[in-house]
Amino acid sequence: MRSVKISNLFNQNTTNDTLHQLFDAVDAISVQGYDEERRVIYWNTGSEKLYGFSKEEALGEKIEKLIIPTPMSEFVIAAHNDWVKKDIEIPASEIILCDKDGHDVNVFSSHVMFTNQFNKRQMYCVDINLTDVRKAEAQVVFKEHMLETIFEATPDLFFLMEKNGSIIDYYASNHKNLFVSPDEFVGKLISETLPEEISNIFDHYVKKVIHHAEALTFEYELTLPHGLTYFEARMSYLPQYEQILTIVRDITEQHKSSEVIRRHAYYDTLTLLPNRFLALDRLSQMIIDSEKSHKNIAVFFLDLDDFKKVNDSLGHEVGDKLLIEAALRLTRAIRKEDTIGRLGGDEFIVLSQGLNDENDPRTIADNLLKVFREPFQIDGRELILTLSIGIAVSPENGYTVSDLLRNADTAMYQAKSLGRNAYSFFTKEMNIAMIRRFEIEEQMHGALERNEFEVYYQPQFDVKTNKAIGAEALLRWHSAALGNITPDEFIPIAEHTGLIVVIGQYVVKQALNFLNQWQTSEGEQYTIAVNLSPRQFRDKNLIPFIKESLDEANIGAGSLELEITEGVLMTGQSYIADALQALQKLGVKLSMDDFGTGYSSLSYLRQYDFDVLKIDRSFINGITQNKEDRDLVKASIAIAHNLGLDVVAEGVEITEQLTILKELNCDYVQGYYFSKPMPAAHFIDFSSHYKEINEA
Repeated sequence: MRSVKISNLFNQNTTNDTLHQLFDAVDAISVQGYDEERRVIYWNTGSEKLYGFSKEEALGEKIEKLIIPTPMSEFVIAAHNDWVKKDIEIPASEIILCDKDGHDVNVFSSHVMFTNQFNKRQMYCVDINLTDVRKAEAQVVFKEHMLETIFEATPDLFFLMEKNGSIIDYYASNHKNLFVSPDEFVGKLISETLPEEISNIFDHYVKKVIHHAEALTFEYELTLPHGLTYFEARMSYLPQYEQILTIVRDITEQHKSSEVIRRHAYYDTLTLLPNRFLALDRLSQMIIDSEKSHKNIAVFFLDLDDFKKVNDSLGHEVGDKLLIEAALRLTRAIRKEDTIGRLGGDEFIVLSQGLNDENDPRTIADNLLKVFREPFQIDGRELILTLSIGIAVSPENGYTVSDLLRNADTAMYQAKSLGRNAYSFFTKEMNIAMIRRFEIEEQMHGALERNEFEVYYQPQFDVKTNKAIGAEALLRWHSAALGNITPDEFIPIAEHTGLIVVIGQYVVKQALNFLNQWQTSEGEQYTIAVNLSPRQFRDKNLIPFIKESLDEANIGAGSLELEITEGVLMTGQSYIADALQALQKLGVKLSMDDFGTGYSSLSYLRQYDFDVLKIDRSFINGITQNKEDRDLVKASIAIAHNLGLDVVAEGVEITEQLTILKELNCDYVQGYYFSKPMPAAHFIDFSSHYKEINEA
């Protein structure tokens, strides 16, 4: 039955061969033909592609069973009948049909009606697939909504302008950052709506962006009702439209954050002065400027005298307040064109440029010292603080930042050696001394390993019996590179670098081993005196080391005498008192060295349990000619004896000195009168020979 029907339909279609050939050639469009019963009489390749039914599957089937969704079937059948029987055309329209798999197919459908030679009506449908169109439209709508959402979510301002800077459109989710209302700027030049300074910036970039392919970015600031606001503008030229798009972003918070970061990077957080990095950067710029102006630069290196004592005795909080007040005073003392910075700790730097008169640096230095003459009032305390200032002038004292800073630092140390509360200009002699210091420090590293250090010994004698009772260990250094270096040169450097700790341990071990050898060779009990430096007291291992060294050398603690200078005691640190107490408990003798050279010795003699007092050679030198020196030595001996201390006089060189010391009841003496310091081997020979002579 179906084959007969298809055959009949084919016969009917023979009259439309020409039309069908045209439709067959166009496979991008779906064309179907239907008879009066809505049965398919034509189905082109485009229909196969669009709906998924092959020609064989479609021919003879009714339209409502192929591509018409069920809810539309009655409507389609009625509309087709009305056209066939009543000549009511089906209008072209967008409709949603379905394909073979039941999926929606969105098409624009047009219809035509033919009457063939058998007076039978045939309807042809031309369907254009709208799926891609609808997707594109949906995408456009989505993008429009997305842009609207973005615009609403972003705080940025958008301005569209003509090439002349006239604003033709804008977008702002929040109007608070608009300088004026939209009514006042739409249709007007942007330069007419902003302050003159900002208008000039925009005019410049409007002209510039037209000639540049890439976007341009610039920053500006405006005072708005809610405060000073910082903006970043990004301007792009759209050549196809001859328009300019400008996006403006509020960067106030970023600006504040950047400012905080900048201040941390370039400014001292305590005093708010330029820090070391910024100060030296400014000095570098000053040097460049001075090469053009041919004017001098002065670098002032400032150090607060004895500031460490404030921190140690009153605490860092008081110290910080003192630094803040010191910075304020220094700032008031300099010229507006000068720079003051904090290098760190209690060190400051002042930079002055444009100096022609050599007295200018002196005037500035005098002003800096002057502002410290008044006491500081900190937390109800009255504190007196002074400055030591080193001055280096460019170009005489250096052409680079490092040279000027180093030389000013060297001059500052010279000011401290002059008694502090003073200033000193850098000289070439200072440079020679500093180079010597650097050379010594460099050679000191590794000197122990190279066996360059050697301990010498100077004997000590009982004044009444002339018998040797002990010796003082004295360190000597012969450098392979620099030759003999005096203790006055290398001991302060060793103290500063911290090498004094290991060097001091070397001296103690050598001295105790020597003492064991000396006592064994002569069958006598002697004492050995060893100096302890301030830095050694900070070594937590000092007491265990002393005990261990005594045990290793098989020496009783009472045979070791540790000499401590007044400078050690003046720091007032609790760990020093603890160490002295521990040493005394261990049984080691304590000796105050260089007595009389300080200004508080008597108080220290009362505060600490010393066993021995050593009178400095500077007083012994004058006792034969100077009554005052003789009286001071007499009084010192008397005080020491009243406190139960033995007295050793240093620097005895002539018979007259020894005679006077006997008269003054001094206990022990040492000096060149008896012997210079000697290496261990020579000392043993000397001691043995001296003993024989003395006994004879």
